[in-house]
Amino acid sequence: MPQVPAATRTLKVLRFLAAQPDPVPLERIAAAVDLPRSTAYHLVNAMIEQGFVTHIAEERRYCLGVAAFEVGTGYARQAPLQRIAHRPLATLVDRVGQSAHLAVPHGRDVLYVLEERAPGRPPLVTDVGVRLPASLTASGRAILAALPESQVRALHPDRSAFVDRNGRGPTTPRALRSLLAETRSRGYAAEDGDVTPGFASVADAVLDHNGTPLGAIACTYDAREDVDVPGLVAAVSSTARAVSRRVGGQ
Repeated sequence: MPQVPAATRTLKVLRFLAAQPDPVPLERIAAAVDLPRSTAYHLVNAMIEQGFVTHIAEERRYCLGVAAFEVGTGYARQAPLQRIAHRPLATLVDRVGQSAHLAVPHGRDVLYVLEERAPGRPPLVTDVGVRLPASLTASGRAILAALPESQVRALHPDRSAFVDRNGRGPTTPRALRSLLAETRSRGYAAEDGDVTPGFASVADAVLDHNGTPLGAIACTYDAREDVDVPGLVAAVSSTARAVSRRVGGQ
C-alpha cells in the first residue's frame, strides 16, 4: 500500500492528463485513477488551486495547468537525461573502445547532447549541439522505431520531409516504414555510410515509463575495420536499458 495515498493519487491524475490529446471530463479522470467521483472532484479542485490543473468551465473538462508546464520546463532545464547518461556512456566507451553518443528527438531531426570519444578515434559529425535527420542516423531510427506509426507519418508525410546527404537512406514514407519495420524486427537500429561514408553506427532507444523514446544511445565505428558488431550491439542495448531504468522507464 502507498504510504502517502493522496500524493499517489495526485501524481496519477497528472500522469493521466499528460497522456491525453485533449481536455477530459471529470468522469474519465475518476475512472482512470480508480476514485469515486466526489473524491476526484475535491482532488482536482485542490490541483486547480495550485495551478497544476485547469478547468475549462464551458466544456466541463479538465487539462494540465501552467504549473505542470513549469515542471516540464524545469526538467528540460536541468537536463537530467544527459546527467544520468554521462557515466553509463563513458563506461560503454571503455568497454567497446568506440565513440558513443546520446541523441534526443528534435522534430524530424535528432540533436546530439552528449558524446564520449574513445581514445585514438577520429572526431565525428555527431558532436554535441549538432542536428542530423532522424531518418539517416542510427539514433534517429531507434527513436522513430519506438514511436507510434501515426506520429512517424506526421513527421514524414511525403518526399519533401527527407534529406539526402550521401545518396543513401530512405527518401519516401514507404521506404522509411520498411526500414523501421526491419529495425523493430532486428531489435536495434543501424546505419552504414548514410551519415558519413566509411563509418557505421548502431543504436538503441532510451524509453520512459510509457515506452516513449526520450533519446537513443549509439556507437559509431569505422566500417572498414574488423569490429565485433554483435558485441557492440549488446553493449549499446545494455546501456540503453540501464539509462531507461534510471529515468523510470521500461
